Amino acid sequence: MKIAIESVVKASLASVWEAWSNPEDIQQWNAASDDWHTTRSTVDLREGGKFLSRMEAKDGSMGFDFEGTYTRIVPYRLIEYQMSDGREVEVEFIERTDGVLVKSAFDPDPENPPEVQRQGWQAILDSFKRHVEEKHPR
Repeated sequence: MKIAIESVVKASLASVWEAWSNPEDIQQWNAASDDWHTTRSTVDLREGGKFLSRMEAKDGSMGFDFEGTYTRIVPYRLIEYQMSDGREVEVEFIERTDGVLVKSAFDPDPENPPEVQRQGWQAILDSFKRHVEEKHPR
């Protein structure tokens, strides 16, 4: 069963889409807590294209590559991808009067409790929301 998270971003659909798929933006928002950061990001946003985000603890104690392949792209509506470990992720962008609802559902990894994974991914989505709303206020 997939784990689901969501957030309403008070910005235009174009701004939300751009920030989600632009490597420079990703480096600004892609962290679950203040003691982590994304040091490198690459995006080839097309079906069959690859992405990579290098996530590291700011103290240098650990890091990992979050990477995969895009499997389906519907511009301004949907991004689906498969992570390098085979898990699948779906991200929807739904335009509403109060902003853009960003919904994500992902296969859990077998090593961590689902609630911990949900909290971590939600924290990253909350960071995304803050980044977009600060960069592109309505």
